[in-house]
Amino acid sequence: MNLRLLEQQLGISPKQIQTVISLLDKDATVPFIARYRKELTGSLDEVQILAIKQAYERQLKLIKRKAAILDIIAEQNKLTPALRQSIDNCWDEHALEDLYLPFKKSRKTKADIAKERGLEGLAKLISAQKQSQLSQSAKSFLNKDVPTVEEALQGARYIIAAWMNENLSTRQVIRDMYARHARIESAVVKKKKAEAMTYKDYFQYSESLQRCPSHRLLAVFRGEEEGLLKASITIDSERAIEKLSRYYINSNGDCAQQIELAIKDALKRLIGPSIENEVRKEAKLKADQEAISVFANNLKQLLLSPPLGELPVLALDPGFRTGCKLVVLDEHGTLVHHSTIFPHPPQNKTTEAAAQIRQQLDRHHIKHIAIGDGTAGRESYRFLQQLNLDVELYMVNENGASIYSASEIAREEFPDKDITVRGAVSIGRRLMDPLAELVKIDAKSIGVGQYQHDVNQSLLKEELAQVVVSCVNQVGINLNTASPYVLQYVSGLGPKLAQNIIEYRHEIGGFTERKELLKVPRMGKKAFEQAAGFLRIKDGKNPLDNTGIHPERYSLVNAMLKREGISTEAIHQKKESISHIPLQQYVGDDIGLPTLTDIITELKKPGIDPRGAATTVQFSDQINSIEDLSTGQILTGIVNNLTKFGAFINIGIKDSALLHISQITNKFIKDPAEVLALNQEVKVKVLDVDVERKRISVTMKY
Repeated sequence: MNLRLLEQQLGISPKQIQTVISLLDKDATVPFIARYRKELTGSLDEVQILAIKQAYERQLKLIKRKAAILDIIAEQNKLTPALRQSIDNCWDEHALEDLYLPFKKSRKTKADIAKERGLEGLAKLISAQKQSQLSQSAKSFLNKDVPTVEEALQGARYIIAAWMNENLSTRQVIRDMYARHARIESAVVKKKKAEAMTYKDYFQYSESLQRCPSHRLLAVFRGEEEGLLKASITIDSERAIEKLSRYYINSNGDCAQQIELAIKDALKRLIGPSIENEVRKEAKLKADQEAISVFANNLKQLLLSPPLGELPVLALDPGFRTGCKLVVLDEHGTLVHHSTIFPHPPQNKTTEAAAQIRQQLDRHHIKHIAIGDGTAGRESYRFLQQLNLDVELYMVNENGASIYSASEIAREEFPDKDITVRGAVSIGRRLMDPLAELVKIDAKSIGVGQYQHDVNQSLLKEELAQVVVSCVNQVGINLNTASPYVLQYVSGLGPKLAQNIIEYRHEIGGFTERKELLKVPRMGKKAFEQAAGFLRIKDGKNPLDNTGIHPERYSLVNAMLKREGISTEAIHQKKESISHIPLQQYVGDDIGLPTLTDIITELKKPGIDPRGAATTVQFSDQINSIEDLSTGQILTGIVNNLTKFGAFINIGIKDSALLHISQITNKFIKDPAEVLALNQEVKVKVLDVDVERKRISVTMKY
């Protein structure tokens, strides 16, 4: 392991890196390390710890690759001490592959064939650049396979081009040129121009690769993948030839001409395509990571959306022809009623629909209604608004609800209900607890990103899973009400232990203390250590079990409270006294101010959800469709998606409005997320409305 390199990459001290790696090697999780081992890590946060973990894993992968390369070269009896040292000291993936290139077993090349025909000597002769009568010298290399001087010279050039391709300095020169001066270029496939109109902006496109935003690069690559565009990453070939000529040519005459031809051949056939492919992969990876980062940030904000809490809810999955699916959920999210109402065309049974809604509201004492924001969502909102009910109305993002409805999880929960009822249940539960419901859905189906289907799916899955883990552990999970789908993301658990917890909870009728977890089958001390602090027990035997304080600190906390004359049962009423506890007196060898400060924070707000409370938004009563919009209108909206190029705003109709990054603020920003957050309420002014293309442009600069 190269600690110094990790330090340079991450800007974190070697001691901190070594500590984190040591904890990871002992099966500690990222959330646990960040929350409960602050003294050891110097208060590194989750992002930094995860960065160490990922960088460490990359180094392990590189070390494994180096070992494999050394074995292959050793088998060929070509591993010299100098080469071994070069490989041992190499910590760059591309440089390592450059070192390995001359020893890589591949199909027979033009250079291999030329060597078999006895032309390596001629190649060396040309490379020496000392022959003035090259054609005459080449004749001595003619044979039955090489009948002419021109064929001899061509074969020699193939060998020289191969040498150039395997030369570390040559490859680095071209790699540097791509890094500094590469351009991404695309053109439409002429025969498919009509069907490629979505990519019209890229029919004749060229831009510096360094300056190309991720969304444009991914768009070009998508067009290429669909066979509608031709894309390439290029450099100035004349400039590249000039650079390599200065490196390789030190004479005039026939040898210099042959070397120049070899340079052109090497660039066009070997080095250029190889480095372009390398650069293309890096550019795609960078664009993928940026798009994934946007998706991850949006997902985190969505998962941490304020919940309504444990209150009964009426939920509607709106529709026109097939009606609106109406469900009632009790305070625990249990389905207690479902039916279908038809308040919209073509049936227009508004009186019957209103009667059903009022009946359910009265019967179940409901004050909150969740409405899916998809088809007929706005119309359903208006219908309910006109009934003048004594309730709060919430528009709920229903992206992914159909995925859940058809999932195995939904079938397990509601085996005798159809997918429309399941979808309505999901909408209602999203209002009650967005995190608990959204973890049941494949994260990329939630629809809060850009190009999620074009990016590396393994990286996307890994990153989004990490976001879910982070959010679940940040919020803390009620041990007696959580589903197995949430519990599996708690630090140290997983699907099997989560299911064991559910089964044991059912057996005992609910947990009364955290330490009872140790009786759960397969719950070892390590898993308990990692998980316990992130699980909550409301109204249990010990009030500390409803906080984020880890059980390993209970004895210390009890001693602190006793010394200050505060009982654990009274911590709700003693916030002022708790705030004045002299923390410095409790600093010890294994505990410092960071953990003590966290303990005080938890004591002051036991059982309080860190996400806040759900709020409603009032859209304009005058706007029902895109046809009602006009330039200059000021509207209330909700940010329902963030991308690198702007934000999409729900203004209360089916079509979202685009708030371009240039229209967010008068200050320069690189990312809309610097100013905006998902589900944020904003005031926007309509800039342009294209009814035919269903496009709305808005601004916050007015």
